[in-house]
Parts: sequence; structure tokens; C-alpha cells
Amino acid sequence: MLDDRKLAVLRAIVEDYVSTNEPVGSKSLADRHNLGVSPATIRNDMAVLEEQGYITQPHTSAGRVPTDKGYRLFVDRLSTIKPLSAAERRAIETFLSGAYDLDDVVSRTVRLLAQLTRQVAVVQYPSLTRSTVRHVELVPVATHRLLLVLITNTGRVEQRVIETPREVSDETVHHLRALLNTCLDGCGLGEVPNAVADLPEKVDADDRPIAAAVLSVLLESLVEKHDEKVVFGGAANLAAVDFSQSLREVLEALEEQVVLMRLLGEVGESSSSVTVRIGTENPDEGLRFTSVVAADYGVGDKTLARLGVLGPTRMDYPSTMGAVRAVARYVGQILAGS
Repeated sequence: MLDDRKLAVLRAIVEDYVSTNEPVGSKSLADRHNLGVSPATIRNDMAVLEEQGYITQPHTSAGRVPTDKGYRLFVDRLSTIKPLSAAERRAIETFLSGAYDLDDVVSRTVRLLAQLTRQVAVVQYPSLTRSTVRHVELVPVATHRLLLVLITNTGRVEQRVIETPREVSDETVHHLRALLNTCLDGCGLGEVPNAVADLPEKVDADDRPIAAAVLSVLLESLVEKHDEKVVFGGAANLAAVDFSQSLREVLEALEEQVVLMRLLGEVGESSSSVTVRIGTENPDEGLRFTSVVAADYGVGDKTLARLGVLGPTRMDYPSTMGAVRAVARYVGQILAGS
């Protein structure tokens, strides 16, 4: 275990390296930080930190830079996550509250996270399997065609066109709409098949083929949307980072939905409100020089999905963690009120 002084030296090295992108020496630490000891003592502490794998020397006669192990200890020992200013909080709330549907919420969240953190933002759509039905709408669009609109509690909207075996009267549409909403209001999407199983028996015999067509399309729409979706943005922010030859690998990993899903999924297994995966802790080889900061978002106590940012291991962890936590909280509030 490191004593408090060596932890303070490590913290100072991380902060200076993140700020300057230059290896950190003992003299600069003594000049910039009130560590209360001489440069010689700091050099001794740095030697211990290097021996234990928390810092390393990139080349002879250079200062030291943090390793993944050093960043991990720094993050684990953070006493506070930097809060956003009142102006930043108001800007987030105003920007997200202007969204008109779930797609817009996700799109705005990606742009907002990328702008706040100057990293790559990654947002997972709420899984339909975790959602409930808020409303079902049936709209006649032609003599033998209906539009089915399914709205979930997360604001997700699914639309499907239904070809009917015969012309549908307004009375039949009204009756089917009322039955669907009675059966499905507040129903979990995984429970929909059982909830509507006996619906055809509740309509006149002449309307049962129409009811069957509606149910067939409804159930197909749920099956088609079983796979979850992840959206990312802000990849241009990587251009400002020295990834050397690994940048291409990072970009290739970002293009793979399965990589992003695994990344957010594994990060989100922690019980902490904000989780961080650093460098070689990431599951994908192409992301070994990056860190991921992620948080769950949801409605009330119910987690719907995850969001976060990806950037270099040399990132401002306190500010990034604060931004991710705040945006996740606001997204949950927006969805709860939608």
C-alpha cells in the first residue's frame, strides 16, 4: 500500500501529465504543487511508484508518465467527481428538454456528451425488453391498410403498416384500438404475446381476420427490435489525441456495434453510479490505449440502458466522470417526463 505522500505525488503526476501531455519531473512537481517535501524526496517517491508499476519513464532522462495501473489507482482514490457549473447544468437541461422523441433524445445526448467532454460519446438505446407499452394507435391510411403505432414508456415509437384482408370500418378500428390499449397499457414488451393471445375472441367473427393481421404485425415488430442499438459521435475529437498507430484500430472498433455493446455492457456491471475502464482493462484489443467512462440511465429505479464516453487514457477523469453522471441523470429525467 502507498502512503498518503506517495499517493499525493502520483495524483500530481497524473494531473500534470493530463494537463501538459509531457513527462513529469520531480522539480516541476515541487514547483507546481504544495507537496511539502524537497525534490530529492519526490524523486525517491517517484522511484517507489515506478518500481511498483504506477508510473513509467518513456525514455532515458525524461520525466515520468502514469501507467494504466497508476490511472486506476488515481480514479479509485478520487475524493470527488468534479461537478458541473450551474450554467452547464442549465444548458444540458435546456438542450435535452427540446427533444421531441427518443431518436432525438439519443441524437442530442451523443452531441452533448461529445461537446462537454471532447471525447467520443457512446449512447445505448433503451432495450425494448426493458420497456412497457404506453399507448397503441391504429390509423386508417387506405381502404385495406392500417398504420400501427406502438409507443413505449421510454418514448420509443415503432410504426408498421398492416395490410388487411378486407376494408376496415372506423367502428372496427376504434374497437381494436380500445382493446389493444386495455390489454397492453403498462404491459412489459416481453409480456405482450400472452397479453393479446385471446384478443381475437373479443371481436366479432367477421373482424377476427383483421385482428389476426394486426396482432401478427405487432408481434413481428417486437421480434425485429430485439437487438439493441448503440450510437456514437464525436469521432473527430480523436484527431486531437496522439494515438500514434492505434488510431485506426480505435476507429475500426467504434464501427462495430458488438464491440460497443460489449464495452458498455461490461462497464455497466459495476454497482457504482459511474464506472471507468482503463487501457488494457477494455475487452477489445483495439481499445487498449483508451479509457471508457460510463453510467446507467433510466426512469426512477429502473435502468433502461447505458451511455458514456471513450477517449485516451490521458483524460481528465474527474471532469469526464462528472459530465457523464450529469447527462445520464438528465436523460432519465427527460424520458420519465416524456
